Amino acid sequence: MAKNLLIVESPAKAKTIEKFLGADFEVKSSYGHIRDLEKDDMGIDIKKNYAPRYIIPADKQKVVKELKQLTKKSDEVWLATDEDREGEAISWHLCEVLGLDPSKTKRIVFHEITKSAIQNAVKNPRTVDMNLVDAQQARRILDRIVGFEISPVLWRKISMRNSLSAGRVQSVAVRLIAEREREINAFVSSSSFKIEAIFNAEDINKRSVNFKAEGSRRKTEEDAESFLQSCKGATYTVTDIQVKPAKKSPAAPFTTSTLQQEASRKLGYSVSKTMLLAQKLYESGNITYMRTDSVNLSDTAMQDIELHVKKQYGDKYVQQRKYKNKNESAQEAHEAIRPTYIENTTIEDADTKRLYELIWKRTIASQMSDAELEKTIAKISISTNKEELTAQGEVLKFDGFLKVYIEDKDDDDANDEGAEGMLPPLSINQTLKLNELKAIERFTRPAPRYTEASLVKKLEELGIGRPSTYAPTISTVLKRGYVEKRDKEGMLRDYRILLLKNDELKKIKEKETTGAERAKLFPTDLGLVVTDFLKEYFSDVMDYGFTAKIEEEFDEIANGKKEWTKTIDVFYKPFKADVEKTLETAERAKGERELGIDKASGKKVLARMGRYGPMVQIGEVNDDEKPRFAKLKSTQSIETITLEEAMDLFKLPRNLGKFEDEDVTVNIGRFGPFIAHDKKFYSLSKEYDPYSITLEESTPIIEEKRIAKDERTLKVFEKEKIQVLKGPYGPYIKQGLRNYKLTKEQQERAAELSIEEVKKIIEEIKANPPKKSARNKRKT
Repeated sequence: MAKNLLIVESPAKAKTIEKFLGADFEVKSSYGHIRDLEKDDMGIDIKKNYAPRYIIPADKQKVVKELKQLTKKSDEVWLATDEDREGEAISWHLCEVLGLDPSKTKRIVFHEITKSAIQNAVKNPRTVDMNLVDAQQARRILDRIVGFEISPVLWRKISMRNSLSAGRVQSVAVRLIAEREREINAFVSSSSFKIEAIFNAEDINKRSVNFKAEGSRRKTEEDAESFLQSCKGATYTVTDIQVKPAKKSPAAPFTTSTLQQEASRKLGYSVSKTMLLAQKLYESGNITYMRTDSVNLSDTAMQDIELHVKKQYGDKYVQQRKYKNKNESAQEAHEAIRPTYIENTTIEDADTKRLYELIWKRTIASQMSDAELEKTIAKISISTNKEELTAQGEVLKFDGFLKVYIEDKDDDDANDEGAEGMLPPLSINQTLKLNELKAIERFTRPAPRYTEASLVKKLEELGIGRPSTYAPTISTVLKRGYVEKRDKEGMLRDYRILLLKNDELKKIKEKETTGAERAKLFPTDLGLVVTDFLKEYFSDVMDYGFTAKIEEEFDEIANGKKEWTKTIDVFYKPFKADVEKTLETAERAKGERELGIDKASGKKVLARMGRYGPMVQIGEVNDDEKPRFAKLKSTQSIETITLEEAMDLFKLPRNLGKFEDEDVTVNIGRFGPFIAHDKKFYSLSKEYDPYSITLEESTPIIEEKRIAKDERTLKVFEKEKIQVLKGPYGPYIKQGLRNYKLTKEQQERAAELSIEEVKKIIEEIKANPPKKSARNKRKT
């Protein structure tokens, strides 16, 4: 038996560390947190100064039992969980459960899993930092309070099933997305005319080349036409040339936030996928710790990078740089994300290879020379109207860091016009030949919808959340149904071009696609309704500044400058008063919008939230006749649907015609669109639109689904409306909409079961229903 037991939180991390320690150490994993707050009554004793009540979940009992046995057999226990607040809290929980003294138990930290780092950490142990533990507890407790107190309010005040929830950071993230959506919906595009001339001149090889020059924009078509008319018969002369040196500097090494942003832009990874792969790279010893808001590199790393750059590219490509954190309170770790071994330009693991190479390139580039450019600006006069055109060109004189890495940009940072090209040699007083002069209609655009990457960037700018919270925040709002990530198809739009060529003016109309978006975050109607409700009744929780201030207080707790219970107390008392007042006085929120009047019935047409999501209705509950309802399409919203679009939704159910002498109809039900034929129902896949599907398209679907159903049907009891069917996990019983699981023994003879046996199985399952799995229990 090894003398020392070293506990980490991940089995992959344990496997890597075990290689670097001798036979005196046994390395085991806690598989993450071993304790959590109780579910009952928040798991917090409000009256006892917010004392948390922790339990060991059922799925951690076996791990805890094994660790307790190993602790008894070991001379000494070492704790080596991650170096951030979450890791510190895991170490403290291990002390509490294993009966260790946190003020004496050896705690080691490292930001890379290499032999030297691990051995150095073992030589310099510390004890559990209770300030970091308190900061983690404060966040966990405050978030539990917000979730447990607000969620029941949402259940009672919004017309949905009891599946709504609120979170301190999540709700603010949804607010950002909702406000951006409303900005876009309210935006009114205006057009202007961009002036663009194409000239011809000789390049250094005496070849004829074209280059572009631009003039000042014109607000209206009339202005643009007047300008082009005034250019007829003009001479174009170069009046001024300026050549200016310019440079581009590399971006800092990755923090958690910038890695998530760049992996999204360059690799198309979601924030959660990036963190999953980064965790794998860290635990396998390939990169430093991946939850950090520091841009520092260690002196050793900088020396290694310098040697590599000199060897690979030469001395002139080296430029050592010390980057400064924008975030004054960067506490998560002490170094940026970088490769542990600079000489490893790539790795073999297929899953993590692309992310590793991105990290390697960014790290190397951060210590390389500036790229040197030469920018030329030429001014060109127009003889007939004394106006001026400007031609700009850019030449790369020395590539520097660009040899390795170019940073991508978000939609809202990107330049429409792209990179500037190179100009041919020009001289002052040179007369230029005009090929054509255009006035092209261009439209103003609203701010783009958030991607996962740009949302992380915005949260970081506002000081909301920390490196460990960005990925779970986005995952949560998507999972809760407040936000969805999807593509948006573009729309064709006409635009005008005025063309002056050979002194003849032409007016041309062209088409372009506008508004196409990929993998953007859209608020759902539910997200909009919940956001409005929370903003009205819980303004502090939804305030950006307030949320950022709470994060700063967590930082102060971590630095030992503030007591965590005081932060909770200052928040809780006014918050609890808001909860009680809202339950008592707030009206039920429906997100209702009146669209107009139905011409046929003369009744109001409303768009609102219903029990199963957004819908439109004709008539009201108080009317003599029952209102008619229709579900909104996934691409429609309560806020933007028109009366005409709403009325189209009532075209369902549609009768498509006869098949086998029976009507074929299409409709949308609780579980989506379906075809009905001969008292049987067949679900429609997403590729078919229930509003446009034809009889010819629907009959093959009916026939295919019949065959599939026949193949999986083992037995049918028509009178009792009970079936025994084949499923992906073996045979089961189906009665109405409910399924009943069979034991292995029953599955083996499923085709032979009698109606008496089937009824008995159903009765027994109803009398002793299976316990719900942990994932189906209420989430906090």
